[in-house]
Amino acid sequence: MNLEEFYAGKSVFVTGHTGFKGSWLTEWLLLLGAHVTGYSLPPPTEPALFTQLGLRKRVEHFEGDIRQGDRLREVMLEARPEVVFHLAAQPLVRLSYAQPMETYDINVMGTVNVLEALRALKHPCAAVLITTDKCYAQKPSPTGYREEDALGGNDPYSSSKAAAELAIAAYRRSFFSSRDSKVALASARSGNVLGGGDWAADRLVPDCIRSLRSGRSIAIRNRSATRPWQFVLDPLSGYLELGAALSRRLQASETAAMPSGTLDPNEDLASAFNFGPRPGAGHSVSELVEEILRHWPGTWHDEWDHAAPHETLHLGLANNKALRLLGWFPAYNFQQMVESTVAWYRESASFSPEDPGPFVALTHRQISEYSASPTLRKN
Repeated sequence: MNLEEFYAGKSVFVTGHTGFKGSWLTEWLLLLGAHVTGYSLPPPTEPALFTQLGLRKRVEHFEGDIRQGDRLREVMLEARPEVVFHLAAQPLVRLSYAQPMETYDINVMGTVNVLEALRALKHPCAAVLITTDKCYAQKPSPTGYREEDALGGNDPYSSSKAAAELAIAAYRRSFFSSRDSKVALASARSGNVLGGGDWAADRLVPDCIRSLRSGRSIAIRNRSATRPWQFVLDPLSGYLELGAALSRRLQASETAAMPSGTLDPNEDLASAFNFGPRPGAGHSVSELVEEILRHWPGTWHDEWDHAAPHETLHLGLANNKALRLLGWFPAYNFQQMVESTVAWYRESASFSPEDPGPFVALTHRQISEYSASPTLRKN
């Protein structure tokens, strides 16, 4: 699908636009010609990609907490979005052990507030609500988790995201499944995302970059953990494709001669989607660090913490559904995603934090390079 053709001039509402993934998505939407309204807390880190890109002055920016349901609904109704992307969350596993109640409040009730705001809309709107690959009940899966697999989670973060998925599915069946529904609702699950501009604490790549910039050895706490690492633009391209497909389904339903109130025969599109890396692309923490050091020389050491809270050792996602229904397939392999990620950090290290221009140019260049990928064009 030609994303620029679809999103140019569209009103798009993004929660969590001040975060890492939200900033990349917002920048891409602006590049596509969309009019973006963002609703989020202030940037969660310093530095922050949102600030580096100067996004505060380039979008309709609203600071707010998704737990403030009335405020969120008011801003969304005023924006009259044609597409909504919900990314606002408490996204860190280790923090969820320290703040479990806040994690559930943000990730579950915050998502319910977004769903309630969508219920109040009186015009057609496609909505993609983002959760995580960690929402699945843990069990061995040689082919990766599929969307129909059981939900669960052994830690507050994972189980909060599983609960958010259950709420999304319940609202879809209860309020958004009829043919005359104004909202087409889907959820999106992706893996561990890499990309320039992530400055979060307790996250592997930002920790690596901070150590390399200061000349310190990188401390690794769980070298054998395997993750479905993926470049940030891979899942974002899936979200954009899904949002566009849902919107076109809404347009088709308004003109189709189907009796009002009957279930949409294409409800598979309004459902959960995995956007993971290529099959067999899972790599251990130590493999990722070694690949980073190929592009930015340095050292690392093992700092295993036996008292650390539990984190899943092996995760994987199956992309069959996204390929079948959306024609989506991840464009970058493991080496490409690490090279692009490190290149962003190394090049931007010399930029002035007062001037967003070079940051925007670098980010646009990486979006353009990604969009020109032969894998992406083929699909």
